[in-house]
Amino acid sequence: MILCRLIKYRFTNNIRNFSNLADLSPKERLVRCKEMAPKYRKDPVIKVLNTTEFTSIFTEELNSLSSIFKQYGYEIRIAGGAVRDLLLGKQPKDLDFATTATPDQMKTMFTEENIRMINMNGEKHGTITPRINDKENFEVTTLRIDVVTDGRHAEVQYTTDWFLDANRRDLTINSMFLGFDGTVYDYFYGFDDLQNKRIAFVGEASQRIQEDYLRILRYFRFYGRIAEESNKHEEETLKAIRDNVDGLERISGERIWVELKKILEGNFAGEIMTKIIECNIGPYIGLPKDCNTEDLLNVWKHLQGVDTNAITLLSSLINSDEEAMVLHGRLKFSAFERDLLLFLVQNRSPKLEEKPLKPYQRLVLLSKNNKTKLWVIELLKYLNSEHIKEFEDWDVPRFPVNGSMLKEKGIANGKEMGYVLNKLKDHWIEKDTCLSAEEILKELPHILVQLDLQLNNLLDPSNM
Repeated sequence: MILCRLIKYRFTNNIRNFSNLADLSPKERLVRCKEMAPKYRKDPVIKVLNTTEFTSIFTEELNSLSSIFKQYGYEIRIAGGAVRDLLLGKQPKDLDFATTATPDQMKTMFTEENIRMINMNGEKHGTITPRINDKENFEVTTLRIDVVTDGRHAEVQYTTDWFLDANRRDLTINSMFLGFDGTVYDYFYGFDDLQNKRIAFVGEASQRIQEDYLRILRYFRFYGRIAEESNKHEEETLKAIRDNVDGLERISGERIWVELKKILEGNFAGEIMTKIIECNIGPYIGLPKDCNTEDLLNVWKHLQGVDTNAITLLSSLINSDEEAMVLHGRLKFSAFERDLLLFLVQNRSPKLEEKPLKPYQRLVLLSKNNKTKLWVIELLKYLNSEHIKEFEDWDVPRFPVNGSMLKEKGIANGKEMGYVLNKLKDHWIEKDTCLSAEEILKELPHILVQLDLQLNNLLDPSNM
């Protein structure tokens, strides 16, 4: 009940933070946003980019897009993450664009030019996606300000002011724009933070977080991507996160998992997950209340630099099937991820045998799931095994005995056949999978004796 009241209070508080904008006229809102803005550069132009990575993004289709906007008198620039990556000398995976044109103006323009538009669901967020030359898609979003926000979604107003759009973004390193001529526009010192490997919110951290609580996890994700030290967080930022952590309860598990997965696969994953737990984020994202970060850090030590599934490191924080299913219920894993998590939790106790891979090969050979070998590879990574490459190169042999062969020997379908097949397979595995079908079937009389003994035991009145 207390938690519900707290969430209700924060929700209404968020609305109040922005209600002064909602009560104003559109023109007055723009003025107020500028008045409320944090420290910024009066002249945002900081440099002109002319790197190989930058020039290589200009395909025929992108040049066509640029020409169309120029022809109709609208500005368009590269926005957000692509600018950040290009300034770091990296080739961006995706290009996002911002423009002074409204969605209606873009639709009119592209219709006039006979350019097909796809994914019209994006229009409600101000995004239009033209497909140029039926070859390349470009997401172009109208500049906007947030008028009302509830911690997940925002009601927006379009603008032609690049500064105001930059002011509504989450982190300084994501608030820059890049002109098609290479001009870098940086209002909030994002380039300085990028050079200093610093992750900072645009303006007051609490306000940015309350606009969208997922920004808590985005902060940690970008810390892993940009920072050079594992634990150089600013206390003011961590305090804002701790003060607002309950807002994550209203964020969908799917959105949380997208961010958390990238954290687990990134730099400093062990240290960042430890900090996440220290900030009391765990219970809001499905983790147990009292996580054992010692196991997490021990596993992380040998997983660094290893290509591994995000679930593998995450599993170090889970102690039982019940905890695994609670986490799955919150984050909505894929079937593969859910089953991998359960498999790791159930099988990570060391298995000591003379032939170190034999117990893990047995897991594969006795399983009916064709993903089990992949799960075992992740298990071996978790355990820091020296035999991962050997196991990866192992070709899973085919069990040479089948049901038809057993029918010819008089074994009936059903539980009896299942029992016999499993026992024969156990014998085959014990002999290192080297036996032929004929050699395996020589064990059949012995197994049938065992089966009779079990049946007699079950029928013995003294055992009832």
